[in-house]
Amino acid sequence: MRSGYVPLPSHLESLQVLANPWVLGVAGFGALAEFFADKVAWLDSVWDTIHTAIRPLGGALLALAIVNPQDPATQAIAFLLGGSGALLAHGGKAGARAVVNASPEPFSNIVVSTAEDIASAGLLALAYAYPEVAAGIAVVLLALAVWLLLLARRVLQRLFGRRTATGPDGG
Repeated sequence: MRSGYVPLPSHLESLQVLANPWVLGVAGFGALAEFFADKVAWLDSVWDTIHTAIRPLGGALLALAIVNPQDPATQAIAFLLGGSGALLAHGGKAGARAVVNASPEPFSNIVVSTAEDIASAGLLALAYAYPEVAAGIAVVLLALAVWLLLLARRVLQRLFGRRTATGPDGG
């Protein structure tokens, strides 16, 4: 939007605030911090914990910004779906990272984070060039996120379920 390469439809004029240099600067700083925090085991989980409130709220507000402001029902639906979609995507990522952090060797976190960075850049380019293909991939990733959340739940139950089943004194 800032460079003018991507024309902004008139009904999305409220998104022009995202081209503000301050907004871009804060977003760039956040992306850089995420890039490095993501590479360090357990620091990425702390980062994800903090963003459990931020990302869904951001997704909800972005979804709200692209719908007709004259229709409150559509606004409510967009807000709920945008927030829920962002929470599901965030939960899938955070859950997968919790599982990766449980591995004893230190390099899997860097490999997974780098793979996520490459996949994100590739999917962004694909979404711009072929939105229909990107939508299909998004559906597959949604299913993968649900599966990863269920897997993370099972792993956490195995890790922490034994302690609570036997009690704190072991008996």
